[in-house]
Amino acid sequence: MRKINPYDFQVATRSTSREINRQIVLNLVREHQPISRADLARRMKVGRNVISMIVNELIAEGLIYEGATGKTVRGRKPTFLHVRTHDRFVIAIDIRFSRTFLMLSDFGGHQLALETFDTLFTPDELVEELIVRVQRMLNAHNATSNCEGIGVAVPGMVDHRTGVILNAPTLGWRDVDLRTPLAKGTALPVYIENAPKACALAEMWLGRNGATPNNFVFVAVSDGVGVGIVINGELIRGRDNVAGEFGHAPLSLDGPRCLCGSVGCWEAYISNLATLARYFGYDLSRLKPKKLLDDGENDFTINDLLARARSGDERARAAVQGTARYLGLGLATVLNGLNPECVYIGGEIMTAWDMIEPTVRQALAERAMTERVAQTPIRVSTVGEYPRLRGAAALVTAPIFAAPRVA
Repeated sequence: MRKINPYDFQVATRSTSREINRQIVLNLVREHQPISRADLARRMKVGRNVISMIVNELIAEGLIYEGATGKTVRGRKPTFLHVRTHDRFVIAIDIRFSRTFLMLSDFGGHQLALETFDTLFTPDELVEELIVRVQRMLNAHNATSNCEGIGVAVPGMVDHRTGVILNAPTLGWRDVDLRTPLAKGTALPVYIENAPKACALAEMWLGRNGATPNNFVFVAVSDGVGVGIVINGELIRGRDNVAGEFGHAPLSLDGPRCLCGSVGCWEAYISNLATLARYFGYDLSRLKPKKLLDDGENDFTINDLLARARSGDERARAAVQGTARYLGLGLATVLNGLNPECVYIGGEIMTAWDMIEPTVRQALAERAMTERVAQTPIRVSTVGEYPRLRGAAALVTAPIFAAPRVA
């Protein structure tokens, strides 16, 4: 049951039930498209006239549209409804320690264009570069007039209300405001969120229809590591927007030094950079994004390492299996503490899930408090190759489908 907060609430009005029904219709169309008005009425157990009023309203607002006409033995032929996504665009940005990614997508999260560049660590310089690249990408795809916003996923804690990046340890940022200058420079609304939380939103709103439970965690493994927590269908941010920072929970007080400055963080064992550092014998805390190798191959990535592991490079396999073991040990802490229905994991390391799954599950079983916790379903992210970019896109699209807030 949910407690009503007497200090932060929204009073129900005469229109509240209609707003709720409107969002139900919109989400039913999203989940079951193509779907007819008659099917909507049957699913909601309401009259056709109620559905027609809401559908006409959603069509007028440009949120859904009528598609093909179906066949029927008798009576009026049904007209199928779809959520309007194909001509509504979003710019998604994923800022990492090593590189920054930009994607142009439609409102369904489908990639239309993608580019990447070396991350600039000075915020002002990064914003200037992003403004140029966003405008160029929109112009190249004739999407300027129909772009509805920019979503930015960052490797750090974000004040959801102000968009200020409170602390991004790997970037060395504290109290950085990217949203204001980026919005001013692009004339578009900008939404900024912690990357794992954005990934959890993507799993809720852009994952496989009907497959995502209401209680799950999303573990994002890239240059950093973090967890997005969803309870009862709601993303949990915590009082100070730091909920889910399991990446900096220590596995060992004598472990390797993390880029955040502490020692033994989960991130220092399983991030992409940690896996590369293990392979090359580097000190993670001194790792430079453009100097992963000392043999001239400055563009060597985690994907290259995984390819070497698959090809039989024993040192690469050992590095990957080490990451797998620490991934399982850290998952035990997350699952013992939160006990979700399932856990999704996103990141390049999951392209090797067939290689690492046995090791992950064995390590999880060693520290799980019960057998059922050890058997928690572990799923590869369903939102595609770039879950952080899909998460950034969801920052713009998800609010349209969210339930009205009452009490």
